[in-house]
Amino acid sequence: MQSIFETIKKIAIKIDYAIKTEDLGYSDSENSSGEEQLKLDVKSDYIIELAFNDISIVKALVSEEKEGVLELHPNGIYTICYDPLDGSSLADVNLSVGSIFGIYKGELKGENLIASAYVVYGPRIELVIATKKGKPLHYRATEGLFNFIGEITLKEKWNINAPGGTQQNWSNHHKTFIDALFGEGYRLRYSGGMVPDLHQILLKGGGIFSYPETSDKPDGKLRQLFEIIPFAFIYEQAGGQAIDSKGKRLMELVPKHPHDTSPCFFGSNYEIEALKKAYKVKT
Repeated sequence: MQSIFETIKKIAIKIDYAIKTEDLGYSDSENSSGEEQLKLDVKSDYIIELAFNDISIVKALVSEEKEGVLELHPNGIYTICYDPLDGSSLADVNLSVGSIFGIYKGELKGENLIASAYVVYGPRIELVIATKKGKPLHYRATEGLFNFIGEITLKEKWNINAPGGTQQNWSNHHKTFIDALFGEGYRLRYSGGMVPDLHQILLKGGGIFSYPETSDKPDGKLRQLFEIIPFAFIYEQAGGQAIDSKGKRLMELVPKHPHDTSPCFFGSNYEIEALKKAYKVKT
């Protein structure tokens, strides 16, 4: 497992360099979801694929940018599902973006995720790694080396509110919930990038990130294997919660297709419990 984490560190340095030096325009291709790909998406995907090609314990890769499963090593143990550059459309305006990695053993479903990691590319490169042993670990890169900063623990509540999705497409009960948080003094902190927004909540100690079902995307927008489950694991390990709109733990998701999506909510306990009440979830 350590070889995977060390590879992610090397990948982070290379992708950060690509962000700073590569063409930020669109390519002539689309990803598996029919979205037009940026050249940085393609480059980042290539960097990750090439790096794990030499790691024998990695059985296969599943990328947000590709259809299907890429088999690497028949005797490998782990499948890595990743979003090579989440929020890549923010790079051209110099906002933070990130990479997300979910490490699965066996069938690709929430309960089989054994570790996850994400990288934030901003003014500094930061890395968070979570395993089943303790709290998520926070690292920061200096001159190509990742230094340990500390463990991440969520408070019972805090004041950050990061609501995703186009507001005109929200349900009435979701809008009521979001307005109620602002009524309590919560601060709007939403960049349009999942990685930096969830990272901010983790480092500040609490709050809520929401991406509900909407009238235009009734099954949500964010992808289960690459984005939702890896972050759900990190939030639970940090002492928070991660659920869907029915109150189900996101770690219980069983995707039918590698690119399945789901409504999702990540936060500290107070905010998630308030969400359950607003959504009339039976506990």
